[in-house]
Amino acid sequence: MKPYQPPLTPPGHVLILGDDEPLTLDCGQTLGPFPLAYKSYGTLNKNRSNVILVAHALTGDQVVAGTHPITGRPGWWDRMVGPGKLLDTDRFFILCVNVPGGCMGSAGPAAINPQTGRVWSTDFPPISIADMVRAQAMLLDRLGIDDLFMAIGGSMGGMQILQWVKDFGKRVFSATALATAGRHSPQQIALHSIGRRAIMADQDWCDGRYHETGRAPTRGLEVARMLAHLTYRSPEELDSRFGRELRTDAANIWTPDPDYQVESYLNYHGSVFTKRFDPASYVLITRALDGFDLAPGGDLVAAFKGTTTRMLLAAYDTDWLYPPEQTHSLAKAMSEAGSDVTYRCYKAVTGHDSFLLDVPEFDADFSHFLEECAVRRGLPGALPVAAPDEAGQQSL
Repeated sequence: MKPYQPPLTPPGHVLILGDDEPLTLDCGQTLGPFPLAYKSYGTLNKNRSNVILVAHALTGDQVVAGTHPITGRPGWWDRMVGPGKLLDTDRFFILCVNVPGGCMGSAGPAAINPQTGRVWSTDFPPISIADMVRAQAMLLDRLGIDDLFMAIGGSMGGMQILQWVKDFGKRVFSATALATAGRHSPQQIALHSIGRRAIMADQDWCDGRYHETGRAPTRGLEVARMLAHLTYRSPEELDSRFGRELRTDAANIWTPDPDYQVESYLNYHGSVFTKRFDPASYVLITRALDGFDLAPGGDLVAAFKGTTTRMLLAAYDTDWLYPPEQTHSLAKAMSEAGSDVTYRCYKAVTGHDSFLLDVPEFDADFSHFLEECAVRRGLPGALPVAAPDEAGQQSL
């Protein structure tokens, strides 16, 4: 299998940031100058008040909608972004940024270190969720965008949104965070640890300096992705889709070839992932996720004191990776802090990945929330809508 190679021409646009003042990272190091890749959809209005920032999850990138030039598949939230869709590009200017540490044009282990002229590899500094958000704020400054009408994301994207609200609340009018948490639990850390161990145990890891060898720990990355993808789906969905059905050609138990259909499903997702993601980026970004903690002292209420951002928090009842209890505790803390927050828990068989998929009840709630925020913001074309039916949903 060929090692992952960064795209020669990243999708969208790339700006060089930190050339005047470097980005100071939570680890104490600085980054700059550094490339940050992003993609935009729609048109920025005259007073720049219609900007929606979409933050991607761990394995996402800046290609939210349309056809991805690397994979040939639709963008990861194509159902949400586009003309006439929930995030309507006829009304809003949508921005999505490939996080620092990523591998789709932004500075990361597979990119070139401007100080040495060689691939960063493991010389790339540790990155935090807060670092990602500060880099996005630098990008907005460079683009002349003072504030956001809305920031929205799920999973790791949701963590970025929460960090935006905590650190730059005055720049965020409204926000939506889906299937996320205010900190990683021991179980979530443990699952990532297994994935990282699989990558580092691969003989082609080369102490993380494989980028210039023509090799890459793609077998380890494949296993890491298989484990992660399993956590993104619910047991109920896997049972209904695959059951204990065997593959017709399953024969030799002493090979890694799958016996069961569910194994074949995970093998496929592991294999295709290695063609678009760098193993060192996976290690780096999962460590950022594990280190995420909005309130290191444990006081979430204090973290959101004085927040004026209007919030919608959503969870999914079969999500066992980011259980609804984590999102609900966030909503409770925000409410106690005096924030304007709405919490919903939706019934969906598809587990954690439900935030990417069609859940009509969420669509109805989000549409109402978006229009209500647009009216408050005074955006052109905003129309008041009736409150959605809350049947089958859990509120704060």
